[in-house]
Amino acid sequence: MKYQLIRSKRKTLSLQISDNAELLIRTPNRLSIKKIESFIREKQHWIEKKQALIKNTKRKMHYHEDEDLLYLGNTYPLKLIHMQKPQIHFDGTNFYLSGDGKTHFHTWYKNTFRNIALPRLDYYADLHQLNYKKVYLKAQKTKWGSCSHVNNINLNYLLIMAPMNVIDYVIVHELAHIKHKHHQSEFWQLVKSILPNYHQAKNWLKEQGHQLRRL
Repeated sequence: MKYQLIRSKRKTLSLQISDNAELLIRTPNRLSIKKIESFIREKQHWIEKKQALIKNTKRKMHYHEDEDLLYLGNTYPLKLIHMQKPQIHFDGTNFYLSGDGKTHFHTWYKNTFRNIALPRLDYYADLHQLNYKKVYLKAQKTKWGSCSHVNNINLNYLLIMAPMNVIDYVIVHELAHIKHKHHQSEFWQLVKSILPNYHQAKNWLKEQGHQLRRL
């Protein structure tokens, strides 16, 4: 079984299945390969089941009638309509599409994310004096967000499909990097001081994040 090994000063051995269904093993620096691979064999059934689930749900959207689309953590059926002007309309119960699904949904999700996320970004930045320079919205393949060395914030607008607490978590995570350019204890203490229940959102991204890549 192929896997990516990530050694660090951590004390425990853990595994993670990435959004691309790759097996990531996080291990203490001195733990032997024999013990690592024994752990993998013990978890093999769970690993294969999880990888199969991700591969199945990573199939791209086809934008067919009644296909479900995610928005803020909930699913809504798609209804195809015919109008002279291509457009998307959401009435709180259904999505209505006229035209090319992929192009129009990327535009709709990005614009909607901008309207929802940027006020949240400014709210947390102002409240905790974490001042960023610029913000960019992108559909990144591997990251949900990032903070550059000059404090520019990148946010993945596909997060508009995730629950609101997940969007808040990613925003706070990147703002915390303005003060701490690492993932050591001081960083996580800052995140927790702002979002005491951030683990719930972090775990949601680990377990469900692959669904947001289908667009």
